[in-house]
Amino acid sequence: MNDTPKFGTAGLSDSYAAKGFDPQKIAAYTASFGLTAFEYQCGRGVRLAHDKAQALGKAAAAQGITLSVHAPYYISMSGLDDEKRLHSVDYLLQSCALVKALGGRRVVFHPGSCGKQSREAALEKALDTMRRAVAACDEAGYGDCILCPETMGKINQLGTVDEVLALCAVDPRITPCIDFGHIYARSGGAELTDTASYAALLDKLGDALGDDRAVHFHAHFSRIAYTAGGEKCHLTFADTAYGPPHAPLLQLLKQRKLAPTIICESAGTQAEDAQKLAAAFAAL
Repeated sequence: MNDTPKFGTAGLSDSYAAKGFDPQKIAAYTASFGLTAFEYQCGRGVRLAHDKAQALGKAAAAQGITLSVHAPYYISMSGLDDEKRLHSVDYLLQSCALVKALGGRRVVFHPGSCGKQSREAALEKALDTMRRAVAACDEAGYGDCILCPETMGKINQLGTVDEVLALCAVDPRITPCIDFGHIYARSGGAELTDTASYAALLDKLGDALGDDRAVHFHAHFSRIAYTAGGEKCHLTFADTAYGPPHAPLLQLLKQRKLAPTIICESAGTQAEDAQKLAAAFAAL
């Protein structure tokens, strides 16, 4: 297990010029920025053939790059329609099959939304789906996969820090995906603006998880614009009107010897901005 943070990207930056699916070029491009993580995007469905996934996994491993998968966006662990809600388990299984083909372990997913039910009712449904997903993964032979519920950026979405930690309490393998930009946007820019706010969040993770997951948690980072409803859109590091700032976080990771995997989700400059994160941490 890594003893310092791993930095990587969600998919490929706009600067990636190669055409078609080329595992060697994807791995070389990612490594050229000094990055050691890559999150394969399946937001619109799990469509990558497993032979291609294995080729990408082999090319990435040769460059020291760890792979993860972002599961489909249409997963809804808290949906009112039970049939649709339980399809979320199938989508997670598909994502687990892909991440294993890639040689990775972590599957990131969005928990869902509240809709026309209370947050408490939505969370209860999500907890039931989470338990079913863990059992299904074990039955399918995916017990070594790590499911990572993500903190979300819009007010009506399920995915506050506390809600994600509740999902993580279902099984000790479930590891949070802490999206710092989402937390910032959801709070209307009130949280994660300084060292104290980041420290409070990291303290909460340590208290709630109490194990290695608080050291090697998964994370997303980008600047995010927001409205009264929370997240509006992802930005780049060049867009400084919105946060969150990354310097206080990196300082705390260094001081506390934390080693998360941090995936940059900047809008089109994720490799360039992930490189900035890695360089800033290395300079501490």
